[in-house]
Amino acid sequence: MSSDQQRTNRNAEAQQDGQNGQDQKHKGAEHPHQEGEVQRREPLSTGKALVLIVGGLVLAVVLAGLGIIPRVRAQKRLTSQTDATAAPSVLVAKPIQGKPEDTLLLPGALQAYISSPIYARTSGYLTHWYADIGAHVRKGALLAVIESPEVDQQLKQAKADLATAEANARNATIQAKRYQSLLTQDAVSQQDTDNFTTSQLSTNTQVQSAQANVDRLQQLVGFERVYAPFDGVVTSRSVDVGQLINAGAATNQELFEVSQVSTLRVYVSIPQVDSLGAKRGTPAQLLLAEYPGRTFTGHIVRTASAIDPNTRTLLVEVDVDNRDGRLMPGAYAQVSMHLNIGVKSLVVPVPAMIFRAQGLQVAVVENGKAKLVPITVGQDDGRVVQVVSGITADSQVVQNPPDSIFDGEAVQIVQPTKDGASGGPAGGANTAEGAQQSTGSQQTGSQANTAASKQSSGAGGK
Repeated sequence: MSSDQQRTNRNAEAQQDGQNGQDQKHKGAEHPHQEGEVQRREPLSTGKALVLIVGGLVLAVVLAGLGIIPRVRAQKRLTSQTDATAAPSVLVAKPIQGKPEDTLLLPGALQAYISSPIYARTSGYLTHWYADIGAHVRKGALLAVIESPEVDQQLKQAKADLATAEANARNATIQAKRYQSLLTQDAVSQQDTDNFTTSQLSTNTQVQSAQANVDRLQQLVGFERVYAPFDGVVTSRSVDVGQLINAGAATNQELFEVSQVSTLRVYVSIPQVDSLGAKRGTPAQLLLAEYPGRTFTGHIVRTASAIDPNTRTLLVEVDVDNRDGRLMPGAYAQVSMHLNIGVKSLVVPVPAMIFRAQGLQVAVVENGKAKLVPITVGQDDGRVVQVVSGITADSQVVQNPPDSIFDGEAVQIVQPTKDGASGGPAGGANTAEGAQQSTGSQQTGSQANTAASKQSSGAGGK
């Protein structure tokens, strides 16, 4: 066999072996689990391996979360309950001891010492008036004249009736004397003498009646002229010449109003808590807007000696000398008085008060617990309030009670730091001054922040 044939045979055998190997691979793929066959796995790619790793990690996280999340939620609920039941932090302070002398600034209105509306006592037409508003008049000065012809005629008739009665009385007197003389001579009967004597008495009575009627009409005629009842100033004139005037004050307007202003009255209502200090002779200072920086001195001259049940105040009268005429009746004034009430009062800041349906209360701390105490207050200037009853000088009053505070609640006392903020727990009570300074510092800081924000807004707008 030549060399070329040998090479050809070897190539044919190699091709036959390759074909047999491919057939075996196909058979192995079609029957991978045949007994006795050896399976060969191809190595995994990098992408598939990464997917498997990430999936495993996610599964681990999910399984861990199923146990951690409930514990976290339970911890949050526990923390919330703990915060809700924790004792609130409060500032406390003892009440400030007030002075036994109290300074009051109360509103009042100036009134004339005497103010008299003048009405007509007779009917007629106003013929003339002699004083207008603002005129200073003396007692007895003529103010106006009213013409009343009917009254004048009635007076003339009354005078005529009086003359007739007097004539009849004179005649009856003469006859009575004559019969009495004749009776002594037994010339007339006793009965006739008695009749003439009785007639004399009757005519004398008629004279008195006629005289009284004349006097009445003369008074009515005198009322045609209206006079000033006292020294004063005419503050009102309500009629003019020719106006019909009706007598009386029930249905008619006044003619004039005359006021005595040399001394003025001021009526002031003093709170019940300070009423003991309102005594006769106590000085008072009047402040008026039209006289800035100047005061007018008066004195308490009398009190009502009774508390008004509606306002719980005592009405007092203060008289002020006004001979120079600077003050005018009807003006508004503020009355300042220093009253010695005899007892020291207690003062607490207004924020310490609790306003509830049960009335005014404050919270005091006793043995680490809050106690709500009802109080009775006096004066309130908007910053501090005077406590009349309910607490003592040793009471530890909560200066900043929370809205939710209740009786018997456990509280934690804190004290303010130098900058006014609340510090840590305190072993004792703070002073009221420190609490007030803290409140003032907080208010000042908030005001500064507000001003800064306004400036920032203004700068942004520009």
